Amino acid sequence: MKVVFRTLSKYGVAATVAILLMLVELAVELIQPMLISKIIDDGIAPKNVEVVLLWGGVLVGGTILAFAAGILSSFYAAHVSQGVGYDIRESLYGKIQAYSYAVFNRFAASSLITRLTNDVTQVQDTTFMGLRFMLRVPLVVIGSIVMALIVHPGLGFLLLLTVPILVLFILWVVKKAAVLFSRVQLRLDAVNGVMQENLSGMRLIRAFVRREREAERFALRSGELMQSSTSAQRLTEITQPFIVLIMNAGIIAVLWFGQLEIHVGSASTGEVVAVVNYSLRTAGALSALSMLVAAFSRARASARRIDEALVTENGSGDGGASSPVNTDERVSEGSVAFENVTFHYPDTEEPVLKDISFRAGTGDTVAILGATGSGKSSLMQLILRLYEEDGGTIFIDGRDAREWNIRALHGSIGYVPQEVVLFTGTIRDNIAWGAPGASEEQIIEAAKSAQIHETIIQLPQGYDTMLGQRGVNLSGGQKQRISIARALVRKPAILLLDDSTSALDVRTEAALLRALSGMACTTFLITQKISSTLNADLILLLDDGRLIAQGDHGELLAQDPLYRRIYESQFGEEGSHAEGAK
Repeated sequence: MKVVFRTLSKYGVAATVAILLMLVELAVELIQPMLISKIIDDGIAPKNVEVVLLWGGVLVGGTILAFAAGILSSFYAAHVSQGVGYDIRESLYGKIQAYSYAVFNRFAASSLITRLTNDVTQVQDTTFMGLRFMLRVPLVVIGSIVMALIVHPGLGFLLLLTVPILVLFILWVVKKAAVLFSRVQLRLDAVNGVMQENLSGMRLIRAFVRREREAERFALRSGELMQSSTSAQRLTEITQPFIVLIMNAGIIAVLWFGQLEIHVGSASTGEVVAVVNYSLRTAGALSALSMLVAAFSRARASARRIDEALVTENGSGDGGASSPVNTDERVSEGSVAFENVTFHYPDTEEPVLKDISFRAGTGDTVAILGATGSGKSSLMQLILRLYEEDGGTIFIDGRDAREWNIRALHGSIGYVPQEVVLFTGTIRDNIAWGAPGASEEQIIEAAKSAQIHETIIQLPQGYDTMLGQRGVNLSGGQKQRISIARALVRKPAILLLDDSTSALDVRTEAALLRALSGMACTTFLITQKISSTLNADLILLLDDGRLIAQGDHGELLAQDPLYRRIYESQFGEEGSHAEGAK
């Protein structure tokens, strides 16, 4: 619960006020049974109306005071809990944003969503309950015992005997419940993971007629969650019947011995009523503890998961991520050089890139070619500093890439991932997302360069057309071109296109490459098409993580057998299509 206490310090004044008001409410409630005893013994028994009216008025006034204090205490407790939830959520989200890519991949997306939502909510709700009830419950128990002992030591001692048994039992339940609720949160992660996959892949599921299979998978995970939740709830729910049993036995004992004390004259009716009242208050407080135990156990498990995410080191590659961008450090030339670079992903032993060396000059177009798994995307991720190389050095503008402020570096790069990501909003919003301050002219210019402007203006709302979830109302090629426009509007010094023209036809792709060749940026293009490499200044041919050949199209066609086979295969196939069209 360190995260809660650390965040609570910011709301110390409001939390203190909430607790003080709760203490006022509690003090009035603990005095009430004693006042009732006085009304019975000094007013009702001797039929003294004045005493009844006097102390009855005090009782009513105290009740009103307790009610007002309780309302205000709830107000301040709610303020603190909502603030704590907001701050933890903001801190956690900011921390996740600052993760290096290697660290980010340690957590499943569904787990991070659960931590940001369900876990934070559990902590938030428990903060409110802590200020209003968790401190109140032990104080009610302790206060009731003390007041019962003051009213009548003998009968109060009977109440005192029952409490240690219940406290030991409750501590045992808390310890067991913490383990069970940790398991519940893991099961919830799994359910969220299945839901996320199914919602994002709904069209594929329907196309492959796999709805029944996915429904079974969801039912399996949901059933595991139900079983874990049931086990945890079953444990916490047994506390209330046990508490009621023990407390009822104590109340019966108070009534039995109280009647004997009244008979011999060592106790009054009012005193017995007061002790019974304190016993009932103790029983009520301890009965509420079953609910508090469940909430506290959940919150404890959630706080641990939040702490885990918050204390996780950002990892290498995040240097300066939280510092402001220094425009003086912005990449200007866009030259990139690899010198004997080797890299393997965390938790893997086999390198995905092995001893890579090349140099791309300012404004060059670099085409990266290779089979699936040859290391093409990994090479781009190293330029972006999403990962750190294990050996060798990467230079950007002639400077070791590790010396760059990461935000300054990213601010100089336009990146189009292999999997297109579009956001809810208009087409204009999605393009301008790459440069929030972009003017209308700059947005249109970027769209024209990406060969998507003509398509956009033919839409009913043009650039104001709202995109569905993940751009569902656009074709694959349209989404790719909007994503490219989003990168181009940044006016990047380095442009990274990770197989971002795969959905484009030959004519559109050629027009796009011509537009890119006229831009003042160094372009890296991952592609499977030889047609995309014909005019590249440098072609990198990767195979199993090794750079087996580099040069321009003419050089590789003359010198490299693998490149020549790829060329002949693709252009022979294209020639066949052309002949068929005639």
